[in-house]
Amino acid sequence: MTIVLAMIGIIIWTNRSARKAGTDINASRQQTAISQPVQESETEISSYAPVASEPADSASPLFYAMNGDARTVTLKNAKVSIDISTKGAIPVSAVLYGYKEQDGTDVTLFNQNEISLNFLLDGKNENIKTRDLYFEPVMKTDSSVVMRLAVQGHGYIDFSYGLKTDSHLLDLRIKAQGMDNFFSTDLNSISIDWIQNLRQHEKGFEFEQRYTTLTYKLTDKIRSKIIGMRKTTSKTGVEEPIDWIAYKNQFFSCILASDQTLTGATLSGLTYQKGRGYMKKFQSKANTSFDPTGSEPTTMHFYFGPNDYALLKAESKLISGNRKFRLNRVIDLGWPVVREMNRFLIMPLFNLLSRWNLNMGIVILLMTLIVKALVFPAQFKSFMSSAKMRALKPYVDEISAKYPKPEDAMQKQQETMALYNKYGVGLMGGCLPSLVQMPVWMAFFFFVPNAIELRQESFLWATDLTGFDDIISWSKAIPLIGTHLSIFCVLFCVTNIINTIISMRQQQQAPGQEEQMKMMKWMMYLMPVIFFFSFNNYSSGLCYYYFISGLVSILTMIWLRRSTDEKEILAKLEANYQASRNDPQKQKKASSMMARLEAMQKEQQRLQEQQRRKN
Repeated sequence: MTIVLAMIGIIIWTNRSARKAGTDINASRQQTAISQPVQESETEISSYAPVASEPADSASPLFYAMNGDARTVTLKNAKVSIDISTKGAIPVSAVLYGYKEQDGTDVTLFNQNEISLNFLLDGKNENIKTRDLYFEPVMKTDSSVVMRLAVQGHGYIDFSYGLKTDSHLLDLRIKAQGMDNFFSTDLNSISIDWIQNLRQHEKGFEFEQRYTTLTYKLTDKIRSKIIGMRKTTSKTGVEEPIDWIAYKNQFFSCILASDQTLTGATLSGLTYQKGRGYMKKFQSKANTSFDPTGSEPTTMHFYFGPNDYALLKAESKLISGNRKFRLNRVIDLGWPVVREMNRFLIMPLFNLLSRWNLNMGIVILLMTLIVKALVFPAQFKSFMSSAKMRALKPYVDEISAKYPKPEDAMQKQQETMALYNKYGVGLMGGCLPSLVQMPVWMAFFFFVPNAIELRQESFLWATDLTGFDDIISWSKAIPLIGTHLSIFCVLFCVTNIINTIISMRQQQQAPGQEEQMKMMKWMMYLMPVIFFFSFNNYSSGLCYYYFISGLVSILTMIWLRRSTDEKEILAKLEANYQASRNDPQKQKKASSMMARLEAMQKEQQRLQEQQRRKN
């Protein structure tokens, strides 16, 4: 029953962010480009296309910066290649090495048609909007470049980019030189407007879209926050200071962090429909500190890379400053208890087994067996509690025969509870130990879809453990199912049905709970059907884990049933009862229990007598 409750929670959580989706990764990607925004709805976030402006004034200090040629400067290391454009002095392309798209090419996070990044500075007589201005690269190495914006009659502003060695971090320092007279004396911030289309990278559009989120971390908080995308569009204002904002795909992220924090943020999102090649479009507007005198540079950091928990944690330490940025919090590992289960059990175990260079399917199998072994004491305690109740069934049947009338249900229940107390059988003994298994189930639900190590790893008939397996597929979509049948999902549901049958047979219902048990049975038999429609598009690795976990549970229960004798259990219960009769402490506890039961019985009789008098 606890597993059913856990899975109900899972379904509610996932359906909260589910979206209509499709599967064609490359379809109409150029039509959805930033220069040609999609007319998805009337409330779509602001257009990417630059707004037409008045002809440039030749007397303007920015006149020469308004005219030029857009060129790119490439910064690269062993992990990433980033193009910086002279127009706007912004990253316009990011390609990751070591990770492949579905067509076998290197993963491209974005190109120049899919990103818009604008920095705005208020001047005394004229404002600077970097998106429309041309910078000049004055210093260039393989991993760094200084983009200079010359302001006629004043000074210049340098945008200095530096790509760290063997890292996915791109540092940005913005510093003014000789610009005191251009800016007003009260200027202390620079505005940022960042818009981006997030590509589809994975096989299953629906599943990836669930994990495509706009995430941010408040400065004084440890955990990150995720903008809810329940509607086609959404908009959220954040009053508190922010350390970073992340545009996160399932396995890759673009993150903007500021040493001076981000303030006054407004975060917006648009969810795309199928066939566009994109998951969502995000827009962030925020401010960060700026010193017009140039004494203190504005320092920011971009992370263009994979959602690898250990890597993000290491990259966070490379960022300058005294604050802990905790970029690894961009990965959602679940609610507090579940997150800690992932951090201190599931992930270390996975990392240990992964070092053996085994197939990832074997790694998941070994993890399942190890975790099952760890929770076996709780499972065994739950089984023995049910076995003791079954052993006492003859006595329970005698009590039921003694009170056949419905109005005697309270007396029947009280005597049954007294019987269980007499032999030391707790009604909660079968439930509480099972609760230990719930965080494990939930931990795997959050871990597997976020484990980039499973990406594009094959096992048996599944070509990618992070996507659905679809060796059985068809062209025309079937309602609630789609265009494929996931074999691992079917196996998971079958083992769930078998587990339900076994569980129902071994449970001994308490007197007076017949109607509740009927309802519970219907719900537990219905859940595998719901699981099928919910998990058919899920990660095959996750369904595989649930299948193996269920199969191990079935084999364990069969072994436990064959290795236990209910007659022997009853004999031990009788012996323990006889021994406890000479124990004053146990007798005192039993007497206290009986006193409470007698009080309950008297109260019930009083209420029944009052009811008869009214009638």
